Amino acid sequence: MTTPEEIRRRVETADTARSTRRAAAAQRVGELARRRAAVVDQLDQVERELGDVLADAQDVIDLDELAEFTDLKVADLTGWLAGRKPTRGRRRKFSTTAAGTPHEPTPGPATSRTPATGRTPTAREPALTTAEVSDPPARVADQVR
Repeated sequence: MTTPEEIRRRVETADTARSTRRAAAAQRVGELARRRAAVVDQLDQVERELGDVLADAQDVIDLDELAEFTDLKVADLTGWLAGRKPTRGRRRKFSTTAAGTPHEPTPGPATSRTPATGRTPTAREPALTTAEVSDPPARVADQVR
């Protein structure tokens, strides 16, 4: 029969090997998670830039043409355009009345909010959202009713 000291030594040996493997696994997972976070951040930046470029180019090329020229899906282009966040610092300026008190500018005319299918949204039409892109026929049909 083994002695209590031999049992303790065997347990410690087994625990040491297991602890070494556990530590290596935890370190590797942490390293990969940090790399993943950096890649996700980089992807977010690229997608924002794509959205900005698409928005800036809308007056000269529509999404259908871009899809044709680039072999990209219109849904992907629309998603990047719709996912774009407006830049900060562009606030509406308030004019002042004769008395010098600020007042809000009068909003422009009301516009239709129904997106047109197969066309690039114009200044009067909002870009399709990701939900609308995933099932465009049903969403457009619901909005037309």
